[in-house]
Amino acid sequence: MPNKLYYGDNFDILRNRDYFSDECVDLIYLDPPFNSNRDYNVLFSDESGFESEAQITAFKDTWHWGQPADDTYRDLIINGPEHVSTAMRAMYTLIGTNQMMAYLVMMAARLVELHRVLKPTGSLYLHCDPTASHYLKMVLDAAFRPENFLAEIIWKRTSAHSSARRPGPVHDVILMYVKSRDNYTWNQQYTPYDREYVENYYRHIEEDTDRRFTLSDLTGAGVRYGETGKEWRGIDITAKGRHWMYPPDELERLDKEGRIYWPEQGEMPRYKRYLDEMEGVPLQDVWDDIKPIGARAKERLGYPTQKPVTLLERIIEASSNPGDVVLDPFCGCGTAIVAAHKLDRDWIGIDITHLSVALMKYRLRDMFGLQAKKDYEVIGEPTTLAGAQQLAQDNRFQFQFWATSLVEAKPIGNGEAKKGKDRGIDGVINFFDGIGRNLQVQRVLIQVKSGKVGVRDIRDLVGTVEREEAAIGVFITLNKPTRGMVAEALSAGYYDSPAWGRQYRKIQILTIEELLKDASIDMPPQHGTFKQAERVK
Repeated sequence: MPNKLYYGDNFDILRNRDYFSDECVDLIYLDPPFNSNRDYNVLFSDESGFESEAQITAFKDTWHWGQPADDTYRDLIINGPEHVSTAMRAMYTLIGTNQMMAYLVMMAARLVELHRVLKPTGSLYLHCDPTASHYLKMVLDAAFRPENFLAEIIWKRTSAHSSARRPGPVHDVILMYVKSRDNYTWNQQYTPYDREYVENYYRHIEEDTDRRFTLSDLTGAGVRYGETGKEWRGIDITAKGRHWMYPPDELERLDKEGRIYWPEQGEMPRYKRYLDEMEGVPLQDVWDDIKPIGARAKERLGYPTQKPVTLLERIIEASSNPGDVVLDPFCGCGTAIVAAHKLDRDWIGIDITHLSVALMKYRLRDMFGLQAKKDYEVIGEPTTLAGAQQLAQDNRFQFQFWATSLVEAKPIGNGEAKKGKDRGIDGVINFFDGIGRNLQVQRVLIQVKSGKVGVRDIRDLVGTVEREEAAIGVFITLNKPTRGMVAEALSAGYYDSPAWGRQYRKIQILTIEELLKDASIDMPPQHGTFKQAERVK
């Protein structure tokens, strides 16, 4: 089972030799968040219970110089590769202890590990914006060496818009490095010709086929005395100080195929190059042909940093081959692994939130019919009751996200859990119910508890369901419910479904142990929490 999803801090996971041996990955794409002033995912501490700088970044997308950054800086200076250590010392002197330096220190530590796991033929693409791209290039030069820099790709990520007192920022930067410039995978990609080029250079149109073509020379400068210097169709090519591009028998074949254009008498024949046989313009370092994901695009899932699948497909096709391993250590909603699977590559994704891991699992299921544990591994998620108890002890918010993902519920506030009142709702599932014009949106409300529970919790959930006018309330508990809790849930009655012609328990209690054994909510089957990814044929 080569495909894997990891939950946790990518730095710890990458440093684990049991997970990542030396030179085991063919292609790395990473899109680490920085300075967008948006909240991405809810992160407080990893499953070990220690606060992680990477998690703070993913939550607020703002870095700060604290103890984790200082410890990582010292480790890089003492134990890091010489070039990286030298570069970080210089940057420390230049930049000082601020957000940018904290970000660069954390990225440098990860890039050292990414360089280690990359195969000699491998490539790395780092996606960023102009805010930090110049600094990141210096860090990459230190980790990968300047001679292994291949390209600074400019991707036009949005249409033109106004910006106060400066040109409108419309592009991202993708920095491309290879492990070794002498031996790296590269499959040339092409983009279509623009209309002006086609009309100017492929202006001839064949009458019987409507195929566009341009004319090119059949001869080359200089005299040859072999086959390409012989006379053909009465034309003494050597007298003109030139030679044929093909031997006479090949010229005859081309002429029979209609590939030779015969102009007015006295002029040299020309070779027909058809537009529909040309691959296009070799890929350049400015990409303005891949559009961002529109508000109504089918692939749009609502994840704030989601990139178009076509963007990742171009990168993967250019720098890997079928069967190669593609790694995305900042996986987010999983566009890189989706593109890799679509293109018959093996893949590894890492993310530090259970919310993102859950979203990737839904996406892989919806697009390809893949199931976790069967078609790929998920490492770092609880698989036993003891593991769930440990997660709840380490971080009750991450436990809450994970528990809601077991029933495919959407966490309240797009996963932005905050300390304080949540109105007794931890997750929501929407579904449609009704007949004909009476079709209405109904809701299932989810409440998650990891500590001591009792009858009062069920009574509170009943009140919440009534207040919110929801169809069903689900109580997910780490501990076993008491008899009183079960009795109170049964006394709440039923939700009557007009569309399905049956009743569902108004209040349902599910334990984590039951959910780990594939128990599910008893509810009308047509429902969707997250936007469903389009199925790949």
